[in-house]
Amino acid sequence: MNKVILVGRFTKDPEIRYSQSSEPMAVARYTLAVNRRFKRDNEPEADFIPCVAFGKQAEFIEKFFKKGMQIAVSGRISVRSWDDPQSGQRRWQTEVVVDDQEFTESRSAFEARAGGGAARQQPPRQSSPSSEPDSFANIADTIDEDDLPF
Repeated sequence: MNKVILVGRFTKDPEIRYSQSSEPMAVARYTLAVNRRFKRDNEPEADFIPCVAFGKQAEFIEKFFKKGMQIAVSGRISVRSWDDPQSGQRRWQTEVVVDDQEFTESRSAFEARAGGGAARQQPPRQSSPSSEPDSFANIADTIDEDDLPF
């Protein structure tokens, strides 16, 4: 089975291109910095994994992700080779072909970590029922826990 799951941060803004076919398809290429669980002396703390996404997945990445954001991806490892016409040598590329991706941090957490102005501007949100945006609504103390549907 060829299955990979990564959680990492974009090292730079994703590079988006469109194929030249009659129905252009988006292709997103990016590198994820994935922290290593354990660090040994004189070893890097992260691995830099090249990833590629196609079609709707690539359009999603183009719309919502940028440098520094954390993402979880699942996909498969692809190894391809070609002959470099300039050097005449065989070249190899190993990358993760993304099947699915998910946000692993909220936009507000990213903006707070990035200093507020780094993320794309968005219109102001509607106020939520609680005093803090993006928080859960308070449940009245008069409600018995046995009456809750969960």
